[in-house]
Amino acid sequence: MGLTGFRGRIVSLAVLTATLVVAVLVVLSHVLLSRATEADTMTLARTRAEAVAATVEVVDGKIHLVEGTGDAFDTVTWVYAGGRLIDGVLQPATEDDVQRLGRSARNEFVTTPGYLLYGVPLPIQGQHVTVVVMVDLAPYERSEQRSLVMSLILGAFAIVLAGVIAYVGVSRSLHVVRRMSALADEWGDHDPDRRFRMGPPRDEFGELAQTFDRLLDRVSDTIADERRLTDEIAHELRTPMAVLRGEAQLAELSGSQVDPELVLTETDRLSTAVTAILDAARSRMPREASCLLAPVLEQIGYADLPPGLEVAVPADVAVAVLAPLLDNATRHARNTVSLQAESHDDHVLVHVLDDGPGFREDELERVFTPGHSRTNGHGLGLAVVRRIATATGLTVRAIADGRGHVEVRFPRH
Repeated sequence: MGLTGFRGRIVSLAVLTATLVVAVLVVLSHVLLSRATEADTMTLARTRAEAVAATVEVVDGKIHLVEGTGDAFDTVTWVYAGGRLIDGVLQPATEDDVQRLGRSARNEFVTTPGYLLYGVPLPIQGQHVTVVVMVDLAPYERSEQRSLVMSLILGAFAIVLAGVIAYVGVSRSLHVVRRMSALADEWGDHDPDRRFRMGPPRDEFGELAQTFDRLLDRVSDTIADERRLTDEIAHELRTPMAVLRGEAQLAELSGSQVDPELVLTETDRLSTAVTAILDAARSRMPREASCLLAPVLEQIGYADLPPGLEVAVPADVAVAVLAPLLDNATRHARNTVSLQAESHDDHVLVHVLDDGPGFREDELERVFTPGHSRTNGHGLGLAVVRRIATATGLTVRAIADGRGHVEVRFPRH
């Protein structure tokens, strides 16, 4: 991908940040160096002026200079008395500024291209004496230029180094991410139970691995849920279809007609089962409907509950929950199957009872797991009941009390 995408953005950001930092540091260092140079040249000018002032003396009312400073010194220092030059050699480049400072009555600095001039008046026995000195700025300017060039070179190196480090660091990091993504894809296709399992996250990559693990868990759960849904639909369709097939075969052998009422009843059962399971899977159960339990149970051949028990679920949901429980109880009962109901302020408890072997303590949850089976069997119907109950706000639980006992908690209307 070159320098495109996420890596390119990170490297560009690192280079831009390094450039801004280097630019600020170069400008700041240059300003500080210029101020330090200016202070040094002014200090040198004052020192040089003090040295020249020490050579000035008054003898018999006349200004004299102590000899010994040398001819070279005369080109950078000048002494004025009464506005007249008495010592020093004027240069064309600085003549006008030197003369103006020599006639001035106050301390004053003048900066010209390449030079710094400083004039200071000296009160000597009533005489108006002014000392003017010059400092050559060329060495300082060359030093500043060299410092600026070195700062720019080092800054450019720092920018390049920041870009290289960012590129290498991001490339290594993205290599880990790409490897994790490839492994996740491979596991998802061939080994969906594999996980990174890097333990508690110590950095962002540990958090990413945990995120991948959770994502793979959700994918695996979704696949398993779809398989369970398929199994549940197949289980619920099998019984009505078997009844219809058996009735059709019986009619074919006997030469009689198939009972239309039986066909309609089993077809309605098929439709109710499919609708209830699909609505439960999609969480589309209506929340405001209600029904009376007694008429609902009469539809499926049971009339053991007292009239007047109204619950806040649709009738087809009550059928979809209670019918598999009654069928399961009938298959495992020795002789009798019964229903009991308890009415409370905000809920109704319906108990489906049979005199069969019942449930063990260690299997009270496993009996609702799809595919769970025992020699005396608890089939997939209980898993269907748990799915529908969970989707509609009901509670279903098995009770180990020495008999077949499943309790359903319905909300009151």
